[in-house]
Amino acid sequence: MAVNQANKKRQTQQAERLQANQQNLAVNEMHLKKDKRKVKKEELPHKPKAKGIKQKILQWLFGVTEAPTTPQDTIPYVEMHSDGICQVTQSLYNKTVTFGDINYQLAQNEDKDAIFGAYCEFLNYFDHSIKVQLSFVNKYGNKKDFERSIDIPDQDDAFNSIRKEYTEMLKNQLSKGNNGLVKYKYVTFGIMAKTFEEAKSKLERIELDIINNFKTMGVAAHSLNGAERMQLLHGQMHPDGRSKLDFSFKTKPEGACTKDYIVPNSFNFGDSKFFKMGKTYGAVSFLQIIAPELTDKMLNDYLNMDNAITVNLHIESLDQMDAIKAIKRKITDLDAMKIDAQKKAVKAGYDMDVIPTDIATFGDEAKRILADLQSRNERMFRVTLLIMNTASTKQKLENLIFVTAGIAQKYNCKLTRLEYQQEQGLISSLAMGLNEIDIRRGLTTSSTAIFVVIDLLGAKLFTPNKPSSYAILRHIMDVQREAYLSLTG
Repeated sequence: MAVNQANKKRQTQQAERLQANQQNLAVNEMHLKKDKRKVKKEELPHKPKAKGIKQKILQWLFGVTEAPTTPQDTIPYVEMHSDGICQVTQSLYNKTVTFGDINYQLAQNEDKDAIFGAYCEFLNYFDHSIKVQLSFVNKYGNKKDFERSIDIPDQDDAFNSIRKEYTEMLKNQLSKGNNGLVKYKYVTFGIMAKTFEEAKSKLERIELDIINNFKTMGVAAHSLNGAERMQLLHGQMHPDGRSKLDFSFKTKPEGACTKDYIVPNSFNFGDSKFFKMGKTYGAVSFLQIIAPELTDKMLNDYLNMDNAITVNLHIESLDQMDAIKAIKRKITDLDAMKIDAQKKAVKAGYDMDVIPTDIATFGDEAKRILADLQSRNERMFRVTLLIMNTASTKQKLENLIFVTAGIAQKYNCKLTRLEYQQEQGLISSLAMGLNEIDIRRGLTTSSTAIFVVIDLLGAKLFTPNKPSSYAILRHIMDVQREAYLSLTG
């Protein structure tokens, strides 16, 4: 009898607690709705209103009112300026910075901690008003340029036969290496602004801060101008390296569109799981991060593949207070689920402490994240991770995707091909800071940093006239020996 009374008392207390939690949840939802109403209309990208049935369907599915009819229509930016500022939409402007490498894996533990801490500070710099895209691009370089860079011209002496033999040896090594694969890394950052002048002043300030943050980590970085950004987009849409961009803002005819210089001959998105740009096949997949612990080696494995691949991370920072409120609401929901499970257990005559393991696990994890946000230097990010594979044939493309999926499986993640969203996936994979794939994973600062920590050894294998500091190289490398501290190399 006493046991039943105690159980009834505990059940009453749990019911009161559940009611209080539900009331708190209702209050939080009310505050959330009020916060959403405060979002200014000018901060949202401009989308024209749909009129007909066809336009309404297109706007509902893809956010546009008309389907693209030319390759230029597929590339969604308004104007590329010569200083590197790109107007993506009516109110979205962005710039791109390319950055170098740092030997993280081979560093001592103390140096690793310092590098990781500096990288976390770099990510924390971006607030909710800055849209960030990290692009890691592996593409084939122009083979003629590579051969020209290692060619040794004849001279008026008796050693031309030796020069010829040495040049042939270098060309043979080049053919046995990574097939002329070059690797670059970029960070594209954008803001919402009413005018170009307003955007320019803000972007230049952010650009200076980003470059300085890279310098504190010992990473070389510089901003891309308009011609260099055109070269980057052209290379992403021509990953085979056969065509070369010949473009200059000084010689561009008045009224000509910059898109005409970078797009391939055609885009074909007729298949649901792959696309064609020119003669190249491509497919975009997203990475489902389901691993309980992230590793700093996954990105390295992807970029060490000797094939054309583009890894993109769209990082959206959440306002700190909004993130804390969201985590608290999630904890409230989990507590409500826990209470319901306990009530069912009591009614069935079981011990009320026996609840589903998922509720207990998720509850502990949510509380840990809340503690990190409140007591440690952590922020909350929503991350979209996309991987674009390209190949000359469909069969080679399928083989590359199989290898890429195997790397994800190795680290307890899952690579899923986008279906009927390949066009949006391609747009989101270009270094334009635009994310049209609404698949996001919430990660804290340390979780994001450990995944994209800067450690791309031997990333740029052909760097004429520039010194490099790569510790591990398995391919031929072209540098200027006199640029090193030691003239002997």
